[in-house]
Amino acid sequence: MLETFRRAWGIKDIRKKIGYTFLMLIVIRLGSQLPTPGVNSKYIQDFFAQNSGEAFNLFNAFTGGSFERMSVFALSITPYITSSIIMQLLTIAIPKFEEMQKEGEDGRKKIVAITRYLTVGLALIESTAMAVGFGRQGLLVEYNFVNAAIVVLTLTAGSAFLMWIGERITEKGVGNGISIVLVINIISRIPSDMMSLFEQFVYNKSLASGGLAVLIILAIIIALVVFVVLLQDGERRIAVQYSQKVVGRKTYGGQSTHIPLKVNTAGVIPIIFASSLMQFPIVIASFLGKGDGAGVGSEILRGMNQGNWCNPQNFKYSWGLIVYIVLTVFFAYFYTSITFNPLEIANNMKKNGGFIPGIRPGKPTVEYLSKILKYIIFIGACGLILVQIVPIFFNGWFGASVSFGGTSLIIIVSVILETLKQIESQMLVRNYKGFLNS
Repeated sequence: MLETFRRAWGIKDIRKKIGYTFLMLIVIRLGSQLPTPGVNSKYIQDFFAQNSGEAFNLFNAFTGGSFERMSVFALSITPYITSSIIMQLLTIAIPKFEEMQKEGEDGRKKIVAITRYLTVGLALIESTAMAVGFGRQGLLVEYNFVNAAIVVLTLTAGSAFLMWIGERITEKGVGNGISIVLVINIISRIPSDMMSLFEQFVYNKSLASGGLAVLIILAIIIALVVFVVLLQDGERRIAVQYSQKVVGRKTYGGQSTHIPLKVNTAGVIPIIFASSLMQFPIVIASFLGKGDGAGVGSEILRGMNQGNWCNPQNFKYSWGLIVYIVLTVFFAYFYTSITFNPLEIANNMKKNGGFIPGIRPGKPTVEYLSKILKYIIFIGACGLILVQIVPIFFNGWFGASVSFGGTSLIIIVSVILETLKQIESQMLVRNYKGFLNS
């Protein structure tokens, strides 16, 4: 990774792109410190101190702590991420959007424009819910229409501005702009999380116990990072052979290639879907101020709260972890089924004279790809669950409360790897241009 960055820095054009990206990241972090007008920041801090759950912790990590400070970037680019997922699902479900996707560059521009409008709409809905839901409980210094409207407009504009920055990084920077904005926010929370772990397990401890704690923490982090890298890069390659075609005096085809099926086919989406579904009732209860009562409803909410899982003092609430695992596996299969079509791949192979050795073209190829895919999805889902459960276990059993979890780690590693690949591809294109010019 360092060697790739060093070689890229030696190229003037790419150095400018890296510098532009760095300046945009500085703007993001500065904006994350600007408070939203009319907001009582102490209220949201007290709220986080009293509520520990994946929904708010994950959201706070995605916003780089902006949500906890209730800055102008409190919503971050989460509305854009949500709208992108919705558009991806609609592209599969609605034929009109599917036609747009197949129209090439013009269709892609239309989908991007719709995604932008949907992002602003979702930001408007989320900011209104926050201004009204939390505003009645003390978020606003003075709860009235004017202050609520200012908060709504500020948060919506902040989210739209971050979307614009992400697109500029994609256009003028190193690429992968929206993902880089998300990653820099997550990374900004790591120092405070490490400090929390230091104060909890190392500070004021004996040299032996403190040193052992440092070694264990570093070993867990390194092991998880290595595992995530292997999970993200792992793939099953299915050999494909293309038959030869003779047209006139030329021979086409005859080469061997492969279909790369990633082990983690759905990425981090299953975890996000499962976490959101588990924590949605808790978020609604928090907005309504009804999350700490007694009765069956409150007991269910406590079981759905990740902060209560693997806690030896309240182990009965760990049933939510089982539900969470089942949902993660389900969404891994569900999301992959709507984004990966074995029938379409088999048909394209057949049209181009390709076949899998030992498998007949047509229906047998579809069945073979579907069978292999089922095994791969299960392995990928198990990998996602392992990465996510380790922080949950240490949070519940040892009280290591940090916002940095398995979801954040998967996003950081995948985005860094993807960005490095884009930089390398830009370097390769530049070398080709230099060769042609010479």
